[in-house]
Amino acid sequence: MAPVRSEARLGLLLLSALSLLSAGLVAAAQDPGTAIPAESRPCVDCHAFEFMQRALQDLKKTAYSLDTRTETLLLRAEKRGLCDCFHAIH
Repeated sequence: MAPVRSEARLGLLLLSALSLLSAGLVAAAQDPGTAIPAESRPCVDCHAFEFMQRALQDLKKTAYSLDTRTETLLLRAEKRGLCDCFHAIH
């Protein structure tokens, strides 16, 4: 069992070294002049706020649509009830 553990440790060490090396290469490949300054980047909270505003607008539209649809269906039901009464009288 000892050789298996040492091979596993060696593999883990090699994997760690490769991941650190690849992270260093990625960082070195990035051009430092292309970074966007923090002042011109919108914050995460701003994105969340904009998302919530759009979601709220969508919910308002959906609620209005459902309200209008419900009102239309109620008017139809009332009209049908009135027509049934009218036909029953005559």
